[in-house]
Amino acid sequence: MTPDGEGAVDGTGTATWLRELDQPSPGWFAAYAARVRAAGPEAAAREAVLRLVPVVDWAAYLPAVPHGLQGLWAVFRLRPLLAEASFLRVLGTQLHAFACESRSRTGHGLAAGGRGSGSWPNLELALAQHRPAIAWGEAMTLAQVAAGPFRHLEAASAADMANVGHKPVFARQMSELFEALDGVPEVGRDLLAVSAWLCASEPFDTFWHDRARRRLADAPPLPYRPAAADTASHRALAREVCDAGLVALLDGFSAQARAAAGSGDLLAALALAAAEKQLDARRDLEAKTSWNFVVLASLAQRAAEAGQSDPAHWVQVAALVNLFPSGEPEDRPQAPERPASGDPAAGLLDAILDGEPLPAMALARELQARGGPEPVLRVLAEAAADNDPAFNQSHQLLAVAAAAELLPRLPEPAGAAVLEALAKALGNGQGSSDLGRLADAALRRA
Repeated sequence: MTPDGEGAVDGTGTATWLRELDQPSPGWFAAYAARVRAAGPEAAAREAVLRLVPVVDWAAYLPAVPHGLQGLWAVFRLRPLLAEASFLRVLGTQLHAFACESRSRTGHGLAAGGRGSGSWPNLELALAQHRPAIAWGEAMTLAQVAAGPFRHLEAASAADMANVGHKPVFARQMSELFEALDGVPEVGRDLLAVSAWLCASEPFDTFWHDRARRRLADAPPLPYRPAAADTASHRALAREVCDAGLVALLDGFSAQARAAAGSGDLLAALALAAAEKQLDARRDLEAKTSWNFVVLASLAQRAAEAGQSDPAHWVQVAALVNLFPSGEPEDRPQAPERPASGDPAAGLLDAILDGEPLPAMALARELQARGGPEPVLRVLAEAAADNDPAFNQSHQLLAVAAAAELLPRLPEPAGAAVLEALAKALGNGQGSSDLGRLADAALRRA
């Protein structure tokens, strides 16, 4: 080890790792592996957040959001479902994707906005007036960072469906990532500040929310309750979500939301509709269509946590699902009735990695019939972890992580439909795993 930090004097590889975060090179995965082995995956991820959040050129992506950071949330959410080697591989490839996001030309990114007075009223004003630089500065100087401020950002942006609803979803995911990274205050402050910046940014779009509220008038909050209606009712409502024009959908689903005894039946119907849209998705739209599951899971979490939800938010998600094109039933992919013999878990993973969506659907159905949803979810997580995140902007990881959130809240038929649709999407969406192999090799050497 050299005194200038090459490889780090203390043997932890910190200096080399930080240099790679600043400017990725062919030695990136070796530096990652050394850092993970020395300090653990959480430490490597925390250092990436602190190093990269201030310098990524977030504004250049608007109205879109780069998924390097959101994909990092998905990696930690999927950790319980993955083998340790798979988790470390996908963490490495996801951090690499994050490190390769476009940097600000000035080199300062959001940090150029400086710091504010740490005033929560000033932050609220910045959100209301869409002043992202002020929101960043005030959030960076708040005295304490906890789940509460993230939840406030989520609530403040819940009506905003700009870029298909990324803002409230991002705020919730950053709160959970903060917890996964051991609640270190400095990390939480960066994650809160970038969430505040995004939630205050333009464009701002409440078109669907405003029209839903007009139809709902004085409808009370919707209690959080498990689904009570039968599957036929859920499927009938899902058909309306998929097939109706926008005005008819807003009318019909608003009436359903007003009459519902709880949010569970709306959740089940929307999950079935999102699964159908995923089955209808063209191959080039697989990843974008899977975002429906992410928004739906975030809303379901918010409703469960609060015990109730604004019915207009369910109408917004129904409009989002309706936005994606539908196919005719006879054109919809149909899984073979008899899947291949042998171990369905191994067969499902092989079918996905070989790019065979129809056998993957059949094997997902067979595996769920034998062992329930968890074995299927584990295979989907492993398949997503094998795919380099840069290939599809981490959409596969986000979709499977969303499914992990959704399944405990769904009746069995809706959950089965989600898993089968994701098996098809993953089978259609496999790309390069070259970076994953580099990560594996570096981790073995370390």
